[in-house]
Amino acid sequence: MIFVTVGTHEQPFDRLVSKVDELVESGAIREEVFIQTGYSTYEPKHCAWSKMLPYSEIAEKVAQARIVITHGGPSSFIMPLQLGKTPIVVPRQARFGEHVNDHQVEFSGEVARRHGSILVVEDTENLANVIADYDALAEQTSGGISSNNPAFMEVFEKIVQELLG
Repeated sequence: MIFVTVGTHEQPFDRLVSKVDELVESGAIREEVFIQTGYSTYEPKHCAWSKMLPYSEIAEKVAQARIVITHGGPSSFIMPLQLGKTPIVVPRQARFGEHVNDHQVEFSGEVARRHGSILVVEDTENLANVIADYDALAEQTSGGISSNNPAFMEVFEKIVQELLG
């Protein structure tokens, strides 16, 4: 499954929503797609979709998805990284009326350059190729955000066992 989220920013992101719908229609995407469309005015005809979703449903869809495609807001691409996934990030751009400036382009570009953990697609005409080559491209990234939680929990459990022991 491919999960697409455009976040909750009040400007439409029709460029991404319509491109994904077009790729499903053309057969370039052959798997199930769910799009959280936010304030976009384009309504998908070939994908399941909802304008907004509760956080718990977004987390569930991110966990289930093979590919997560997000806008360039950090809170949207951090969750997939935390789950060890490599998100495809399509930053909103001012010239298309998707945001007030190009901070998403700049920020996602810096994250990709410095950390190599996301796949940035500024031009949606390149999206089909990135999706088609996703597995190979994702393998070349540094992957998700590492967590010290398992190691911490192991040490914490030993301490608790000693105290109760």
